[in-house]
Amino acid sequence: MKKITLLSLSLLFMISSSVQALSWAIIFVVWEGKVYEVKQEEIIENSVIGNVIGEVKTTPDDMTGDYYGDASNFYSIGTKYYEIKGISTSDAIAIKEGNQWVKAVYVHKAPFHIMNILTNPFFIISIGFIILILIGVIFRNKKLKSLK
Repeated sequence: MKKITLLSLSLLFMISSSVQALSWAIIFVVWEGKVYEVKQEEIIENSVIGNVIGEVKTTPDDMTGDYYGDASNFYSIGTKYYEIKGISTSDAIAIKEGNQWVKAVYVHKAPFHIMNILTNPFFIISIGFIILILIGVIFRNKKLKSLK
């Protein structure tokens, strides 16, 4: 009986799954295929905040670190991105954090992810257009066959 209990406990510990989560080195946002590191210590004056240019739409996978689209590993979906007057959006953007704006500086291009293509409106419209053409060709062929 002791051997069965010991064997059962050993198997249980060997089979049990481990829990892990990714720890991010930086706070970042992704906008239009570019990754920006958020510098929470760099507060931006209200007077230099421009128009809303985007928002967080997705969050990264905490297990793999994969992300796509306009994502953030810190800010919730819906958090707005703003342009900073006098600074190109290729260099930096602003993020509203509470009652203030913080600077996010460009770090690198976002890695490729297939969801960037699949969620692209032009891709979706193109697929819809192709489907409509195929339906039209099928109906035309059926109509021509019925006339013969």
